[in-house]
Amino acid sequence: MQKDLSNYRKSYEKSELLLNNVPDNPLQLFQTWFYEVDRSDTVDEANAMTVSTIGKDGFPKSRVVLLKKYTHEGFIFYTNYNSEKGKAIAHNNQVCLSFFWHSAEKQVIIKGKAEKVSNSVSDGYFASRPRGSQLGAHVSNQSKVVQKKDLENKLKELELYYEGKEIPRPEHWGGYIVKPVEIEFWQGRPNRLHDRIRYKLEEDFSWKIDRLAP
Repeated sequence: MQKDLSNYRKSYEKSELLLNNVPDNPLQLFQTWFYEVDRSDTVDEANAMTVSTIGKDGFPKSRVVLLKKYTHEGFIFYTNYNSEKGKAIAHNNQVCLSFFWHSAEKQVIIKGKAEKVSNSVSDGYFASRPRGSQLGAHVSNQSKVVQKKDLENKLKELELYYEGKEIPRPEHWGGYIVKPVEIEFWQGRPNRLHDRIRYKLEEDFSWKIDRLAP
């Protein structure tokens, strides 16, 4: 089985990213881009991002999760700490996040270090989730081999157990904040001469800004 994709072509022409027109802080540019994409109604989940980790086996692995908050410190998402990604982060907390907003011809790549958020922050977010999602966090022993029927039966048991009760956050479930050390903004351009602006965090916590060759 094979399929030749060499003739797939697209010219990127929607916008331009100029070195002399970017803010000193990359989080400001991220916010501008995110608002632009989110308001455009052309992306179903603007907060969908790819998280890449390095496992104990030495292999990188990427998966899509949802960004739930960003601040001047970094980017927050939630997961099962006992999952494959949680174990990978415990082994090596250097991760990469990436956003690709196809309709805007924009990409953001973030290198950073992941740290667990406080219990109170995880508790607050967990309490805001729908009950079904709260129960799902209890039901799933994430990344383990499982039978679908076992998941469904466990969910029914917990629905009965917690009927009329508050559902607590499992200790093994919570948030990470990825504190960036490098952020690259990519804007598609014609003739594959794409704009790439990279911010690198300096020792004095200022950001060094460079244009990279496409």
